[in-house]
Amino acid sequence: MDLETGVYQSYVKKESWRTVLTLAYQSLGVVYGDLSTSPLYVYKSTFEEDIQHSETNEEIYGVLSFVFWTLTLVPLLKYVFIVLRADDNGEGGTFALYSLLCRHARVNSLPNCQLADEELIEYKKDGIGLAPKSSFGSSLKSALEKHRVLQRFLLVLALIGTCMVIGDGILTPAISVFSAVSGLELSMSKEHHKYVEVPVACIILIGLFALQHYGTHRIGFLFAPVVLIWLLCISAIGLYNIIHWNPHVYQALSPYYMYKFLRKAQRGGWMSLGGILLCITGSEAMFADLGHFSQLSIKIAFTSLVYPSLILAYMGQAAYLSQHHIIESDYRIGFYVSVPEKLRWPVLVIAILAAVVGSQAIITGTFSIIKQCSSLGCFPRVKIVHTSSKIHGQIYIPEINWLLMVLCLAVTVGFRDTRRLGNASGLAVITVMLVTTCLMSLVIVLCWQKSVFFAIGFVFFFGTIEALYFTASLIKFLEGAWVPIALAFIFLIVMCVWHYGTLKKYEFDVQNKVSINWLLSLGPSLGIVRVRGIGLVHTELVSGIPAIFSHFVTNLPAFHQVLVFLCIKSVPVPHVRPEERFLVGHIGPREFRLYRCIVRYGYHDVHKDDMEFEKDLVCSIAEFIRSESGSPGNVNEDLVKDDDKMTVVGTCSSHTEGIQMSEDDADNIEAAGPSELKEIRSPPVIKPRKRVRFIVPESPQIDSGAREELRELMEAREAGIAYILGHSYVKAKQGSSLIKQLVINIGYEFLRRNSRPPYYALSVPHASTLEVGMIYHV
Repeated sequence: MDLETGVYQSYVKKESWRTVLTLAYQSLGVVYGDLSTSPLYVYKSTFEEDIQHSETNEEIYGVLSFVFWTLTLVPLLKYVFIVLRADDNGEGGTFALYSLLCRHARVNSLPNCQLADEELIEYKKDGIGLAPKSSFGSSLKSALEKHRVLQRFLLVLALIGTCMVIGDGILTPAISVFSAVSGLELSMSKEHHKYVEVPVACIILIGLFALQHYGTHRIGFLFAPVVLIWLLCISAIGLYNIIHWNPHVYQALSPYYMYKFLRKAQRGGWMSLGGILLCITGSEAMFADLGHFSQLSIKIAFTSLVYPSLILAYMGQAAYLSQHHIIESDYRIGFYVSVPEKLRWPVLVIAILAAVVGSQAIITGTFSIIKQCSSLGCFPRVKIVHTSSKIHGQIYIPEINWLLMVLCLAVTVGFRDTRRLGNASGLAVITVMLVTTCLMSLVIVLCWQKSVFFAIGFVFFFGTIEALYFTASLIKFLEGAWVPIALAFIFLIVMCVWHYGTLKKYEFDVQNKVSINWLLSLGPSLGIVRVRGIGLVHTELVSGIPAIFSHFVTNLPAFHQVLVFLCIKSVPVPHVRPEERFLVGHIGPREFRLYRCIVRYGYHDVHKDDMEFEKDLVCSIAEFIRSESGSPGNVNEDLVKDDDKMTVVGTCSSHTEGIQMSEDDADNIEAAGPSELKEIRSPPVIKPRKRVRFIVPESPQIDSGAREELRELMEAREAGIAYILGHSYVKAKQGSSLIKQLVINIGYEFLRRNSRPPYYALSVPHASTLEVGMIYHV
């Protein structure tokens, strides 16, 4: 599947009002499902244990005031007006902020970065490379570039935020669905409903995760209408309750009621903030899902519909509860008790559908952030399935999906009440927000080049609010808040072990690579038999000859007539444009027929299928041969140790004026008609599998040496492509510390054995694959 063309057409969106309003409507189902369902459990979690609803109404008014100002300051002021502007070429989320900082401060977690990567169009946007205006910004940038400890701290901070997002992906479906199903409590006796709630919630969750592999694009058109109906429903019920029960409830929006609430409830009021915090669950999705929409569409949807609907819903519940202090049911504080009795069943159905939509959004977001981590070398490689060939970003990760399902069911069955689920979910949510606040302060200084006082003010104002909620959540460690901490700790250990092992493996590759002088001393035949075909040697090195090659030819002195050292790497940008996809260069003299090809992908890019990739790869080498012959001066010298000259070459679709390649079955070739382009055909061979033709433009003219090189490349392509892949076993070298031996020999080795190989994205055919085993002592 080739999503590259569609990515950039949708990525540079036309800001017409029709487009913006359409995106705003669509964002309801993807971005705001989680945030919109928070009225189901906020009041119930808040009044569960720490405070009591009294006839003075000071508690309910104080909670309403806290909810109003929290919604106003965090989602509206912080995210809508400030954080959304810190996008990474249109993408948002914790790792988008991290990659933005990496590029501005020249800090990179990826070991195989090159100076040529900084010439990418997406890399140079937003004034990257300019020195910060303030002296503090310059000193901060130089400190980050010099001290590895600060770089590691920045990475760990980003990983903590990522781990909490994964934890949120486990807890949010549990609390959303369980709270929606809890509406059954008002329709049956207490003895019965406790045996119904958990099984029904589990069945819905199993169905939700089981449908993930179909992709959200097939039922995604229903998401926005469901959330829209839900928002209109809760706002209408809220408005009814305000008018019917307490029209003066708007007075509780005054901050004075927060003071009265804390003065009366004291420690209980502070601890209840862990429940109030749940009103902003899902706010981070506005930033995380920015890549699918535009800033303006997300702002319009929130300010014009989501924010007013939520305020009316919370005010309506408070108005009802302010007139109802003694309710027979033990579950007296909740969403459904304020719903008129005749509407409870329809509202229950809509609530369950809205909870499923909100859960779907956070699950998709979890898949997306794990793909980003994996692309940047911070998570074991997993199988990534693109469920839609048209909609960018719709992915499914089977291993993660079933792991999330098992953990989600375990949490639901283990807790069986919204109080502990709320405590767990709240801590995960507020931790992600704290991480975003910390990273944003660095973005303000390094990327936006604003005054350090603005950054300090941002951290102090929003950090104080979030720290208050964080402490209120953390105090309930034994009452459920330990779950996100335990989950984040496990995922953080996995990420750090994988990242450390990957770095050590790459360092071994660099230290043991073969010098080009050794290769040149072998002569054009490399001292071995050259057979027909193209040999693709997969390596993570961007310079030098990998040790796997010398290991192979030492034991089997034969290789293909065209050798390509292929490196597929990720760069810290969301997307790499198709015209900048490949870096191609010769290794040694032209007659050696040795090439280095570096394929660059952004952390949100789609890797192509094997046949399309092979065609693009061969075509890029042919275009490199033509461009090197026609204009040898137009070469971008990449400053690597071996002085390889690398040329930027695009995919076939991106250079329509360059060389094009056509492949036909030998039996189906017809006589070609007159053409303005010259065709170089390979000589006839006996029963070739494919007939390959390079269509070369008239201008510029290419010399005979280049024509001969193209002819050999065609012959080799017809004979087929073989993939030579390294299968490494990483062991800690003798004398290593006990911790290193545990990390490498047990931790990293276990993850490596249970993750996908590095060349998995190529979809390499087994019949054309040759694996070469090596032991790495790191």
